[in-house]
This record gives sequence, structure tokens and C-alpha cells, in this order.
Amino acid sequence: MTDSALRHDWTREEIGTLFNLPMNDLLFRAHSIHREHFDPNEVQVSRLLSIKTGACPEDCKYCPQSARYDTGLEKERLLEMELVLKEARNARAAGATRFCMGAAWRNPKEKDMPYLITMVREVKSLGMETCMTLGMLSPGQADELAEAGLDYYNHNLDTSPEFYGDIITTRTYQDRLDTLDNVRAAGMKVCSGGIVGMGETQNDRAGLLQQLANMEKHPDSVPINMLVKVAGTPLAQQEDLDPLEFVRTIAVARIMMPLSRVRLSAGREKMSDEMQAMCFFAGANSIFYGCKLLTTPNPEENDDMALFKRLGLKVEQGVAADPAQEKAILDRVAARRDKADSLFYDASVV
Repeated sequence: MTDSALRHDWTREEIGTLFNLPMNDLLFRAHSIHREHFDPNEVQVSRLLSIKTGACPEDCKYCPQSARYDTGLEKERLLEMELVLKEARNARAAGATRFCMGAAWRNPKEKDMPYLITMVREVKSLGMETCMTLGMLSPGQADELAEAGLDYYNHNLDTSPEFYGDIITTRTYQDRLDTLDNVRAAGMKVCSGGIVGMGETQNDRAGLLQQLANMEKHPDSVPINMLVKVAGTPLAQQEDLDPLEFVRTIAVARIMMPLSRVRLSAGREKMSDEMQAMCFFAGANSIFYGCKLLTTPNPEENDDMALFKRLGLKVEQGVAADPAQEKAILDRVAARRDKADSLFYDASVV
């Protein structure tokens, strides 16, 4: 078995050994595997838009969108289609190849599904990959989204099974695994990762990666988030994680999941250029960009492109949309609005 062979039988001891390698040895090993499967100088760029903000009933201790915490966040209704498509076009023009749409729900209600399905179809018709994160999905909802053409579904495990109960109590770890099973069974690609810096141990970070890498099929995208500490949440005063420990997590993820896109997600605003450069060398090859990730800050596009230029990185190119087809999409959306189509409704905040 080669060093970069796909495995689904990682033990916690093996992963701990990787984490504890001398940094130079760990980075060399991770970068060698990364270079074997990807262009080491290419980065896939995604844009994340909150299509419904705040009033989530869950109690995730890191999340400013939870209705249980007073973070000063303004609640917003489900966005209108025109605005979503405008943001998607802007994202594409700025270089994003994937457009991700997130709603602060425990799970989508059945009344929301026709609207969401139309949203997927229209964004996809712009020539972009589509991704959604809407909370838990039933098998039927996963099938509907897959049939509409949704490429990716994001549902993070957040942390290890052992530490999970310290962070979330309103849904179980198995609930999350079940949603990922439903997504995979429906034929969509899985985007699943976690958050580090929440007070977990290195063994917990190993446990998160073990859960992801030992799935029957590795997630297609693995977002690794650094905790963004938001005033009003229970983790607002959490001690910072050592930046090198974050880099180690990226490197170990690359070794364990050689074919997955490993994404630098939340927390990049606080990362130095040097830290991000180490992450790219360690195997990260995807980012979210734009001024905001759902409700928390993110580096501006210009800053990212300037960093890419300094590092000699290029952005993965997407498929250009047909201008005539795009005009037809916009005309169709406008016609629906004029007719007060039922797909354009004021969704309740909760």
C-alpha cells in the first residue's frame, strides 16, 4: 500500500502519530501526496451566501445564528431569487466556480423545498457548481435536491464524537451521520469537515478526521474551520489555538484523504499570509472568499488575489455560461415575480 492509497480504516493511534511528526516531516509527506493528486499551484474558489439568516433553534456554542444567544445578529427572511442570482453572478465574475447557499435551519420545511429546488436550478444554469447547507435532510429531501441538480451538500461533523456533546446538545452525532448518508445515497457529493479551536484536544481533532476518512467514501470537500469567536456565544472567550496546530490539522487531513478538496474556511481573516501559505503547502486547495462567510468576516477578494499572486497560485477555472441562456434565466425569474408566482414568497424567519 502506497503512502497516498485510499484508506478507510484509520486508527486513532495512527492519526496521533501523524499529528506528532516533526513539522518538516509532516509537511513534506502531506505536500508529496497533495502534489501526486492535484496541481499544487491551483486553488478552487467558492463563494458562500446566507440565504436565510438567524433564529436557528439549535444550540451550537460557536454559532452567532443560534436563537439561544444574544449576538446582536439581525434576523433575515429567505432571500428573494433575484438577489440570490445577482450574488451568484457577482461571485462568478470574481472567479468563484462554486456557489454555496446556507440557511440557518435545523432542517428545511416541506413548504421551502419548491423554492430551494428552483434556486438550485437557476444558479446551476449560470454555469456554476452548486452547494447548499440547510441542516438535516430526510432521504426524500436529499433526493429532491439531487434531482434538481445540486452538486454538493455541506453538513459538518464539527468535532470528534467524544467532544461533540460539549458543543451541541440539540442534535446528535448520529443525526449528522444520517444526513450525510442520505446525501450520498441521493447521488450528491458530500462536503463535510469541522471546526478547530473550540477547546478540543489534539485527540479530538484526530477523532474528527478519523470519522471523515473512515466513511465508505471520503467527503469530496473537507472544510477545516478555525473558530471565529463571536461576542454573545458561549465560546467567545475561548483561548486561541496555536496556528501551527491548525496547519498540522490541514496536513493530516491531506494525508488521510488524498483525493478530497481540503478547504480553508472560517477564520481566515485572522490568519497571517504566512500561515495560509503553509496551509496551501500542506494540502489545502480550496477557499471560501468574499467579505463574509454567512455572518462572520472573511478576507476581501482583492486580498486573496494579491496573496495568490505572491504565492504563484492560480484559480481553478469554471465553465463559462451561455449569455443567451443567462438572459433567458433572468427573464424567467422576472416573469415569475410579475405573476406573483408561489415560488416567490416571504418565508417566515423561524
